[in-house]
Amino acid sequence: METDSKLTAVRLRAPRAAAIAGIVFSVLLIASIVLLRRSVPADPMEAGAWLSTSAKSVTLSLNLVPFAGIAFLWFMGVLRDRLGVREDPFFATVFLGSGLLFLALLFMSAAVIGGIIIAFTAAPDGLLTSSTFRFGRAVTYEVMNVYAYRMAAVFMVATSTLALRTEIIARWIAYLGYALALVLMFSGRNVDTIILVFPLWVLLVSVYILITNFRKA
Repeated sequence: METDSKLTAVRLRAPRAAAIAGIVFSVLLIASIVLLRRSVPADPMEAGAWLSTSAKSVTLSLNLVPFAGIAFLWFMGVLRDRLGVREDPFFATVFLGSGLLFLALLFMSAAVIGGIIIAFTAAPDGLLTSSTFRFGRAVTYEVMNVYAYRMAAVFMVATSTLALRTEIIARWIAYLGYALALVLMFSGRNVDTIILVFPLWVLLVSVYILITNFRKA
């Protein structure tokens, strides 16, 4: 009986840990995106006036990204542990690969923006007129608005498929994931707040898992 109680406690803690990690990731990434979008114009050809007026806000936004990434890794790890032997090898591979690629692209974008800020601090007059600044700004824009969005969409599709097969979340949340993934996949690159769809969906999944876990407890 004591062994059964310990196993039950472990099974309850696993989804709860995934839910908490997902909530932390969502809140941090939403805060980072909102700060960044309010400080940096969406136009990749912008002259760089934000470096003089909003550098502190952008730096704060970038400092949130690593912690959001750590929480997302924890979310993926605990969710895979929750799936256990029921996970489909194909979709589990897509789930893991797309999640890691999304994080890599997110970190790359944050690193480029951070490098631009450091370079501006060292030589404010020379940076804004250089091709290096325009290249770095354009790369960040393309990586986030084209590639990171699509990897987030693939992650949502893989997660929703695994959820339907294993019933770890409600079916309507999985179907909503499919619909939002289509929005991310085929949205234009000029819709600069569309990336909020991804952390909001992860937040919904995490809150649902947490609520159902407490009900079972």
